[in-house]
Amino acid sequence: MRQRLTALVLFSAAATYYSFPFPENARRKKAQIFRYAPLPEELHTVSNWSGTHGVQTRVFHQLETLEELEKVVKDAREKKTRIRPVGSGLSPNGIGLSRAGMVDKEKKRVRVQAGIRVQELVDGIKEHGLTLQNFASIREQQIGGILQVGAHGTGAKLPPMDEQVISMKLVTPAKGTIEISKEKDPELFYLARCGLGVVAEVTIQCVERQELVEHTSVSNMEEIKKNHKKLLSENKHVKCLYIPYSDTVVVVTCNPVSKWKGPPYVVPVKNDVDINELSFTELRDKLLALDPLDKDHVVKVNQAEAEFWRKSEGYRVGWSDEILGFDCGGQQWVSETCFPVGTLSKPSLKDLEYIEDVKQLIETNEVPAPAPIEQRWTACTKSPMSPASSTKDDDIFSWVGIIMYLPTTDARQVQLWDKYSAYEHWAKIEVPKGKEELASLQARLRKGFPVDAYNKA
Repeated sequence: MRQRLTALVLFSAAATYYSFPFPENARRKKAQIFRYAPLPEELHTVSNWSGTHGVQTRVFHQLETLEELEKVVKDAREKKTRIRPVGSGLSPNGIGLSRAGMVDKEKKRVRVQAGIRVQELVDGIKEHGLTLQNFASIREQQIGGILQVGAHGTGAKLPPMDEQVISMKLVTPAKGTIEISKEKDPELFYLARCGLGVVAEVTIQCVERQELVEHTSVSNMEEIKKNHKKLLSENKHVKCLYIPYSDTVVVVTCNPVSKWKGPPYVVPVKNDVDINELSFTELRDKLLALDPLDKDHVVKVNQAEAEFWRKSEGYRVGWSDEILGFDCGGQQWVSETCFPVGTLSKPSLKDLEYIEDVKQLIETNEVPAPAPIEQRWTACTKSPMSPASSTKDDDIFSWVGIIMYLPTTDARQVQLWDKYSAYEHWAKIEVPKGKEELASLQARLRKGFPVDAYNKA
């Protein structure tokens, strides 16, 4: 099976690039598109994974080889056009080669081209007893994309996924294809690990494949505060799901079977799902769709979700690459921020204060906010363009994902970000339409990231 690196070529001199939200049923009926001008027949329609954003472009490349990619980048430089890597289009904001790779089993490293999808990579290396150190919620991303946007799993002792990169091969306009690593060019290497560049190949540090025990339980904010430090320090993976308009907190932890000290009987992960039955998230989506802007209706759906989780408490066991994912539901916009929350030995509790402030905003303004608000934690990374960047090895960060409401341009939420030194996850940044809002976004990003150094590089 071959994977392709996909890219749009954007012509600044002609109106060929359009960005817009897709209608709810966009993935099935792409004809319902608002158009700023008549579109030529040769335009390609490209949408992101969740169908919330789309573009139309005259030039859409699906490249099979490194040589083809080098030619596209070279031509774009000569013609002074811009290139936007698309990958698998997973990022909900709407922001790629072959499956071949080399495995160094002794060093637990794998070298792959950037177009391979996470699931394909994991399937390919598990026969060697290896897997990735951590996982995002879903596995459809291409490796180049999941690293470049600073994606992350969860676990306060585990860094975001860009920290797993040992070396990279980049295709650049001025210098052609270059290979960089911490040893060869550390400054450029760390800037490029998380930077939205054109990545052709990466070498990744893997870990031994292991089985995990997942424990799902229902708690409340008072208990979470009381056990916060223990929760983060004693579990390899942990995430919390908060239900708006309730005090329900769903806590999901995962730990190696070899170190598990809990109940001896666990339920293995089952893959024989009946495709004729709706999943929990599909049921939730259908219920919300009945009246998504009516607060009282959404509150009732949230209450039903809280009851679902209470009835779902328990344990299950499975391999890490099978169990660490998360069913995020269907079509959605997502706002996700990242901010520092102290260290494992001395957590600041800013993460829980942030959640309380968000829920207060929701309730004060009577926002019809569906569940859940998802909170995860990671260690820091040395990549300066990552929201979790730090020079202090023991710093930890919290990532909070908010679905379908309080969009990026909402001034109340931006004020909350400033209060907690929070910055948006690169894969979730929505680009404002107005010049004033765009200038504000650029200023905020320049304040939090070494933009000048990155542009210079």
